[in-house]
Amino acid sequence: MAGQVFFSVSMSLDGFIAPGSLDDLTGPQWRELQAWVFPQRFFRENLKLGDGGEEGRDNDILRETYERTGASVMGRRMFDAGEHAWPQEAPFHTPVFVVTHEKRDPWERPGGTTFHFVDDGIGPALDRAREAAGDRDVRIAGGGATILEYVNAGLVDEFSIALSPVLFGSGVRLFEGVDASRVTLVPSPRVTHLTYAVRPRR
Repeated sequence: MAGQVFFSVSMSLDGFIAPGSLDDLTGPQWRELQAWVFPQRFFRENLKLGDGGEEGRDNDILRETYERTGASVMGRRMFDAGEHAWPQEAPFHTPVFVVTHEKRDPWERPGGTTFHFVDDGIGPALDRAREAAGDRDVRIAGGGATILEYVNAGLVDEFSIALSPVLFGSGVRLFEGVDASRVTLVPSPRVTHLTYAVRPRR
């Protein structure tokens, strides 16, 4: 049985999931948005940053998200930022399908991550990711424009938001054009985790 298609992102209180400039995608503002992630034990294990780290619901959510993901899809903007920021052993450890307009050979990294470049649209990228994921889920990793393309095409089953207590003022906004009809709140000391089931408009 095929898994679900989902995305999971951190969002500022004013609705932004990333700075507007490609140069700032891993800068101080982004680090503030993701501050809840860095102390977690699973994050440290996954990036081989050493022992220790916090445990609790935030850590469980990171681990559960990773364990359910059999393949990921991302846009070229996210890949371009991450290509230089990720460690040599990229943190996905599954196939990743990059939606792009350029042909490029697959890029294999240590630890099980291979980036495949798909130049014929979001549908074929998702088809390939589903095949690679088997009975596990496909995560739409980002960025915001790619996520919205999948949501607006009716291809996302579920998404979750880690609502961080920061304000951006500008950047890449998530909720423009998104239709969600059910919310589940999971309390946590640092962020509020929101899970949405995406349903067609009636």
